[in-house]
Parts: sequence; C-alpha cells; structure tokens
Amino acid sequence: MSKYDLVLYAGQSHDFIERLRELGLVDITTTGWDPTDEDRQLLLSIENHTKAVQALKSFRESERFTSSVAPFATGEEAFEHYTAAQQQATALQNEITRLQKTADELRPWGEFSVETLRKLTEKGILLRYFFTNRSVYEREIEGWSERYTIELISEGEANNYFVVVTHPDEEIVLDAQEVKAPTMDYRQAEQQIEQARTRLSELDKEFSRAALSLDAIRQHGAELSRRLEEIRVNSTAQSEADGSLLILEGWAEAAESEKVDALLTEYPDVLYIKSDPTPEDDTPVKLRNRPFAHLFEVIGAMYAMPKYGTIDLTRFFAPFYMIFFGFCLAEGGYGLLILLGGLFATIMGKKKGSMAMKEIGQLTMLCGGSGMVFGLLSGSFFGLQMAQWEWLGNLRDYLLTPNILFPLSIVLGAIQVVFAMMINAFVTARSFGFKYALAQIGWIIVLVGSASAYLLPERMGFSFSSVPYLVVLCLGLVLMLFFNSPGKNPFVNFGLGLWNTYNNVSGLVGDLLSYIRLFAIGLSGGILAMVFNQLAVGMSPDIPVVKQLVMLIILLLGHGINLFMCVLSSFVHPLRLTFVEFYKNAGFEASNRVFTPLKNESNK
Repeated sequence: MSKYDLVLYAGQSHDFIERLRELGLVDITTTGWDPTDEDRQLLLSIENHTKAVQALKSFRESERFTSSVAPFATGEEAFEHYTAAQQQATALQNEITRLQKTADELRPWGEFSVETLRKLTEKGILLRYFFTNRSVYEREIEGWSERYTIELISEGEANNYFVVVTHPDEEIVLDAQEVKAPTMDYRQAEQQIEQARTRLSELDKEFSRAALSLDAIRQHGAELSRRLEEIRVNSTAQSEADGSLLILEGWAEAAESEKVDALLTEYPDVLYIKSDPTPEDDTPVKLRNRPFAHLFEVIGAMYAMPKYGTIDLTRFFAPFYMIFFGFCLAEGGYGLLILLGGLFATIMGKKKGSMAMKEIGQLTMLCGGSGMVFGLLSGSFFGLQMAQWEWLGNLRDYLLTPNILFPLSIVLGAIQVVFAMMINAFVTARSFGFKYALAQIGWIIVLVGSASAYLLPERMGFSFSSVPYLVVLCLGLVLMLFFNSPGKNPFVNFGLGLWNTYNNVSGLVGDLLSYIRLFAIGLSGGILAMVFNQLAVGMSPDIPVVKQLVMLIILLLGHGINLFMCVLSSFVHPLRLTFVEFYKNAGFEASNRVFTPLKNESNK
C-alpha cells in the first residue's frame, strides 16, 4: 500500500471526491465517524433501497408482475411509490388476517341481521352469547332451560354455541363462557376480506411500475451511497485555516499508485505527500490469493482480516480446512449430496452472473468432495457399511477403521500446529530479526525431532536413545531456554525459558487434544446414519406398500436431520480449529479495515 496525506480547499472536496470515485483506486480514511440523526436516516434509506431492489427482482419473476404499465420517471419517484404501496400492502395484509380471525369467530353464530338485534334491544329483549363443551351442554341443558330461554345456534367439533334470551337487568349464571355480542355476521367479514384482497391486487400495478424502474431505483440508491461517502469523508477530515482547508488521509495499492500520482499532480490546488505505511498506521488490507485459496477468503473473513505487513494465512489454512471438513463429515453419501449442491450453485452462479454464488458453489464442491472421499475411505455411504460389501473384495482391507482414524486426527492436528509455528518463526525473523525467532525454532526442532524418533524405524538410527536425536534435542533445548529474550541476562533467559516451557507444553497438549473432535464428529455422523437405516427397517410394518412408504419417510426425515447436523458440525468445528489453534500458533494479528476504494457503479 501507498499512503497519501492530502491538503485541499474545502470548497474543492465535492469535485475532488468525485474525481477519486471515477478513478476507483483510493481508499479515504474515515475512522472515528460519528453519524448524526440525518446521517442515520440516510443510512436507513440506502438499506431500504437495497431491500426494495431485492424485493422487486423477485416480484418481476412472479405471476403478479405485468409489463403493460409505464415505469416511473425517476428512481426517487419509483422508490417513494414503492414504499407507499408496500406500506399499504402490509396494512391490508394485517387487515385481512384480522378479518379472517373475526370471520372464524363469527361463523358459529350463523347468519343474522345486526339491525334486527338492535331493534330487539331497544324493545328490552337482549340476546347474550355463550359457548361451552358439548358434554357440559348436554348434561346441563335441561336444568338451564327451566330457568332461561335458550336457543342452540350451532354445534362445533368440541363446543356448542347458544344464546340466552333475557332482559337487560336479568342475571345469568351458567357453566359456560360468555362472549361479546357480535357486531356483524361472518358474511360481512368475508365481504370485507374480499374487498381488502381486491385493493391488495390493485397495488400490483404500482409494484409492476416500480419493478420496471428497477435500474432507476438502483441508481438512486447508488447516488445516496455516494452522498453518504462524501459526508463521511468531510466529517472525518481534519479542518484547518478556519475551515478553508481540509487534510485527508488516503490509501492506494502500490502497483496502482502511479495512476493516483498522475491525478493528484494534474488536479489544481492539491498538495500531497506520498509515503510507505508504518506499523502505527491503520493500513487497509486487500487480499491477493490464487484461485484455490481465494475461495477460502470468505472463511477467514468470518474472524478478521490479517494486519497489514503480516502474512495472509488463507493459503495456509485452506487445505487443512478442506481436509478437516471431510474428516468431520466422513460420510460418502452426504459428501456426494453436498458436492452436487455445490455444482448446482456454481452453474446457477454462472447463469446469473453472480461471482459470489459461483465461488460459494465451488467452495461447497471442494468441501463436499473431501467429505465424500473421507466417507468412502472410512466405509460409510448413507449409513451403509462398505465393509460388508463383498463385491469390493480386497479393497475392504484398506478401509480406515476407528483405530486408525483416532490417531490420524491427532497427527493431522500436530502437523497443522507445527506448520503454524514455522509460519510464526518466519514472520518473527522477517519482522524483528533472526535472533528473535531462535526460541520458536528450538521448539520446532524438539517437536519435529521427537516425532521423527517415534515414527521412524529403529534401523534408521534415529531413536530416542540414539546420539543424533540427543544432539537435536540438546540443540532445541538450548535455543528454547537461552534465546527466548535476546539481549537479556542468560539467567533471566533461562528462568523465562522454563516458564515459557511450562506454558507451551500445557498449551500444546490442549491444542492437540482439540483435534480429537475431528474423529468424534466424523464417527458419530456415520453411526447415526446407520441407526436411521436400522430404524427404517425395524419400525416398518410388514404390509406391502405401507412398509416401503414408512421406510421412505423415516429415511428422509432421519437422514435429513443427520445431514443438517453433520454439515453444521463439519463447518463450525474446523472453523474453531483454524481460528483458535492454527491462528494462535501462527501468531495471527488482526485488522478490521478492508481496502475499500471510492468507486462509481461503472467501475465496481
């Protein structure tokens, strides 16, 4: 990145920002912006424009859309009409819901005239409305009829609805629930529902006009975004000379900085200082990865961007994440479904021109393929045990059993942790000097040497009792204990080394044990898939057709739930291992600022 300190007249700011936006290469620092109430309203309006565009895109694909109407003249007018129509539609939908509830409550009372009821009341004849459980009504009706004039109106599935004819001052005591006298019958409620639905369908013309003005609404939203960007820049700029001058901080990629230099040189009355970023600067970050690692940038972005000047760990954790996802899924059938789902998303992304959907689809294909491979290696395909498939022959002898998968999960964890420590040592040596990385290198020597002594055959002469191993161990211990703080007293270094050794050993043990989750999650998914298969066979009645139908329902529900849980676990737990174990041992430093240059819609 190249840093720019800019000084310009305050009156130039609008035109200058527009020129930067046309160039599309400069990110202006707006840290510390405190939006006003008016700014918040502008933010809300921009968000509502985005929602409107998404809603109208869906509306254009529905049967309610008609192209026989005229679009609005401007995007602002289209948005205002859309917003008003949306508010009316929401109110009408709420009204229809209320009226439907009212109609359901009135339907048991049948058809009646509200005017007739009013005239009866004026003459001192009052109808009071009750309902009660049918069994209670049948048991009590004879006694009630001796005291009151009762008329049964309707019999429901559970309750009977009846009225008591009385005068206003008469007290009525019944084992029944009294309800408020209805002000209309259900026919009137249904008529009002139809009227509301008619008014709702009439709004489709407004929605269609707005949908035909989709590009204009999108452009109006972009204008509001540009206005907000300018407000942020001017609000956070340093004002000098009684407000006549503005001092801005900008950033551009070093490879594109010559184009920025040309613009600033040609622009009148603008002074600028170009410099390299320092560690104290809040330098924006832009990741540059090759196609494979680029797909995993969305994973890393869930935690934080790497600090400028450090190493982007995306390319390093990407293969591990894919492998860990497959290890956790470990189900060949589920992996195949995920792979096909990713393939579908990739194809749809290409058709719709959505790069984001295409990349998510490709990432899903990689993870699904990994899950399918691990599932086939561990011998599970939709819960079916491949070890029982005789037609596989000798291939069954190569399936990975739990006795192999358990240590394999720890070995993979150890490889990732040591790899992370190597990255950390490299970054430390590059940033502060080689001597500051010696203690970390000592740890790597001890861990790699010990692992080699354990794994290599004894005939190769490198075992725990061999001289080469003891030499390696002593070298690593010296670096660990005496070079952890270069420049300090050797005795101080030794004491700090012992303390760091305790902390690192306990931390490494905890880190390695965390990787057991790969084995546990993968094993549980395959076992649950097998259990659902057994339930489908065992719980199905021995009746032709019915048996197959019940089996199908149990299999679909069981495997559907298990697939969801497996995918969720396979996504979350490798994420946790990446952000905690790997990032911690790699010395990851976070930055929350992403390189976001000012741009027009045309160059986005």
